[in-house]
Amino acid sequence: MSKIPEQLAQVQNRVHAALAAAGRAEDAALLLAVSKTKSAAAVREAFGCGQTCFGENYLQEALEKQQQLQDLPIEWHFIGPIQSNKTRAIAENFDWVHSVDRARIAVRLNDQRPPSLPPLNVCVQVNIDAEPSKAGVLPEELPEVLESVAQLPRLRLRGLMAIPAPRSDHGEQQKVLLQVASLLQEWQQRYPQLDTLSMGMSGDLEAAIAAGATIVRVGTDIFGAR
Repeated sequence: MSKIPEQLAQVQNRVHAALAAAGRAEDAALLLAVSKTKSAAAVREAFGCGQTCFGENYLQEALEKQQQLQDLPIEWHFIGPIQSNKTRAIAENFDWVHSVDRARIAVRLNDQRPPSLPPLNVCVQVNIDAEPSKAGVLPEELPEVLESVAQLPRLRLRGLMAIPAPRSDHGEQQKVLLQVASLLQEWQQRYPQLDTLSMGMSGDLEAAIAAGATIVRVGTDIFGAR
């Protein structure tokens, strides 16, 4: 017996409880089911339980799943690192991209977005802990990338994404997540269209929602360990 329905319901309950505890509206945060390394059958099962938004990190794997699931009206989010040779397929096959961290990548996504599709929703990834091994722009590098995305007609600048270093303490989690939220508030003065904070995963979604996350990306607690 699959545990996906039960585990998805548990995560949905966590999201609703966290929103209530933060005094936020019950629809203020979207649950993005991270389905990387999981089968198309697992995605189909979660969709059957009402989950419509899925996040993928690996392009080739995602394209194969999309082919198998093209009968379903899934909203696909690309959340992994972006290489230049992958931008065309991402621009053609996804509704959202959370991981833009270079102006050059933004330009390629814009130029390769088919005119028949609506503008691609884009979040700029911030490396909030300045981890050398992690993608994302440093906070001081944000102006250039935000400006680039905002000027591109086939992209729609939506917000910021972050993957903070793991912290076991809720207070420490919330502290760094609030730094990301503060960056969004700062840049909303120049770009009022910014409305998205993509942050929080299985281990810190409560802290992320308390800090203002509007999209939480959960994989393991829905689909099980990779």
